[in-house]
Amino acid sequence: MKELVDLLQQREYKMVDLLEQLVKMESPSTRPDLTEKIGQFLSERFIEMTGGKVEFLESDQYSPHIRAEWGSGEGQVLIVTHMDTVWPEGTLDEMPFEIKEGKAYGPGTFDMKAGIVQALFAIQALDELEVKLDKKVVLMMTSDEELGSPTSKEYIIEEAKKSDSVFVLEPSQGEEGALKTARKGVGTFEVRIHGVPSHAGIDPEKGASAIEELAEQITYLSSLTDLEKGTTVNVGLIDGGSQKNVIAEDAHAVIDVRVQTQEEMDRVVPLIQNLKPHDSDIEISVTGGIYRPPLERTDDIERLFEKAKELAHEYLDIELIEEFTGGGSDANFTASIAPTLDGLGAVGAGAHALHEHAVVEQIPKRSALLALLLCEYGKADL
Repeated sequence: MKELVDLLQQREYKMVDLLEQLVKMESPSTRPDLTEKIGQFLSERFIEMTGGKVEFLESDQYSPHIRAEWGSGEGQVLIVTHMDTVWPEGTLDEMPFEIKEGKAYGPGTFDMKAGIVQALFAIQALDELEVKLDKKVVLMMTSDEELGSPTSKEYIIEEAKKSDSVFVLEPSQGEEGALKTARKGVGTFEVRIHGVPSHAGIDPEKGASAIEELAEQITYLSSLTDLEKGTTVNVGLIDGGSQKNVIAEDAHAVIDVRVQTQEEMDRVVPLIQNLKPHDSDIEISVTGGIYRPPLERTDDIERLFEKAKELAHEYLDIELIEEFTGGGSDANFTASIAPTLDGLGAVGAGAHALHEHAVVEQIPKRSALLALLLCEYGKADL
């Protein structure tokens, strides 16, 4: 175990070099040509570094997702990462990759290209030290996570069903690098309201305003927020009407919904889906739903965290903590299928923000923690 940790600590500069290469390969989710380019690069590096094999998983709208495999065995351990970022092409011009005061800055450093680096080097170290696992390691690198994983979701679920444990390399939480043992479920709903148009000055009584109806519905939807239960219903976008002197025929709203438990999801979702108009001349349609279910802290997740905490303390002199977050990740898909531990990626701050960065000295430590977990849950013969 110590030899494994020492080897990864010695590779900090190589890790930073690979991180720089990845960050300079901009990969916004909405540019399949760019995510395919970084995917091809990562596939070649995985084979070069580990001797493993790679499979490209097709996507209708986005670039192929990557399923990389190392080792052999009946069972498997799954690592989940994503190649795409929220940053548009050209961001590097204003937000270049640079190292300042021990932090690596640049678009995607923290979320989550440092996590990919950590995974590659962890597997490489196991291969180089000829650590024999009883299970194969499968590394998923997807291209649409920042959009809600619309095409990679089914691939991730399929692999989780075959896995004994899942490690998600989303960035950690806060300055202390907390792991994430619970996440809210996340959903998007669209409300479309169709009313009756009329002249606002001549025939106002003949109209039925879609905007007025939407206002009533917004008040109701907002009332569904229950902070004590961890539920938020946010009407984030609205539009409607055609002219100031026309009773509005149409109105539209987009709603962000976050729930902490499956029970709360089962309560709130039908209330949104079954909105009733206040005016009989009004029609309402609701589309959308929860696209990431809640990740609830289970006994299995607690055991994974406690083992990670033990390994981090014994071999890395790190006191791991756990936290809950309102954001979603691919761990939301896997946690109900196989024991899942999230937030194993970079330590840093600024996901989706201009000050995005990863703490350099923590990159090899987090890579070592992942390697130790692979040894533990792959039943390594050390």
